[in-house]
Amino acid sequence: MDQSRLICAGCGAPIQTEDPAEAGYTPPAALERDVVICQRCFRLNHYNEIQEVPLNHTDFTDKLHELGKQKALIVKIIDVFDIEGSWIPGLQRYIGGNDVLLLVNKMDLLPKSINENKLKDWVRREAKEQGLQVEDVLLISAEKKKSVAEAAAKMDELRKGKDVYITGCTNVGKSTFINALIQEFSGDEEQLITTSRFPGTTLDLIDIPLDDGKRLYDTPGIINEKQIAHYVTRDDLKKITPAKEMKPRVYQLEQKQTLFIAGLARFDFVEGERNSFVAYFDNHLRIHRTKLDKADQLYKEHKGGMLSPPETDSLDAVPEFVSHHFQIKNEKTDVVISGLGWITVVNPGAKIIVHAPKGVGVAIREAII
Repeated sequence: MDQSRLICAGCGAPIQTEDPAEAGYTPPAALERDVVICQRCFRLNHYNEIQEVPLNHTDFTDKLHELGKQKALIVKIIDVFDIEGSWIPGLQRYIGGNDVLLLVNKMDLLPKSINENKLKDWVRREAKEQGLQVEDVLLISAEKKKSVAEAAAKMDELRKGKDVYITGCTNVGKSTFINALIQEFSGDEEQLITTSRFPGTTLDLIDIPLDDGKRLYDTPGIINEKQIAHYVTRDDLKKITPAKEMKPRVYQLEQKQTLFIAGLARFDFVEGERNSFVAYFDNHLRIHRTKLDKADQLYKEHKGGMLSPPETDSLDAVPEFVSHHFQIKNEKTDVVISGLGWITVVNPGAKIIVHAPKGVGVAIREAII
């Protein structure tokens, strides 16, 4: 078998049998399989273990530059749980004049009562703010197969006989979406590509043939440094990433009260009239309320224990906290910690300070729920 022509069906890395520490390593005996995947994808699929391989952020962005040279439909996927961490800065510059379809994934994480039309309008405005011109916005759940067939029909309509490139930041669910397409239209389980909650699962372009001879490409996830996933251990990432519909938790706070979101962020209500705060995080993530003047001491004494994750043995992986100051001027404003969740401040007039690991994005936005 000509090994030089083989790529891993799971992550797209070129297959090699020489160096187990490098991407694409496969034991020689595995080359006899009908569908060849690398050892890293095998272990991820069967044991949920991920092997560290050298990842070069520049290589991934270089692949984006190639998109502008193609005549193709660009499908941009964003994660509704982490919209701020889902944008690829300057994407319009990379893709040239190609049409863009925007898919908002992981809708199964939001309460079912959400107004989908309002969310679509909000996402369109955000895309415009990012300088991204989109042909349409669809709300999907790749994990639950929600609206996958509708997305496929819209892709077929917009591509006009051209190739399709699926793009997005790490962890937005690109590979899960492509697997949902494969299951929906072919049912071929052997062709499924590798997915996980860990950043950097797809290492190179993976291409899938379409009925008219064109191809659908899964591109490697682009790293957005604002995502908290890049600042916690893999074990802790499992604990903070929601897997099912988030249940809102409501807190009535007086000024000078604090909410700790596990040991990964701190939300200070510094000044203002008594207010309602609605927290949207993984349902199992502990939120602890205390007085502002006791917050420093509480964190010092209980980080890694009552305030966890991070656990005691992974505290050193998390950068030091930095402060973000906000004056909430509008009712129903979300204070977002990228990749961790958000707190909706119901009434205006609150002075807020958010402490989060250095590098993690913290921002305010019009409430999406």
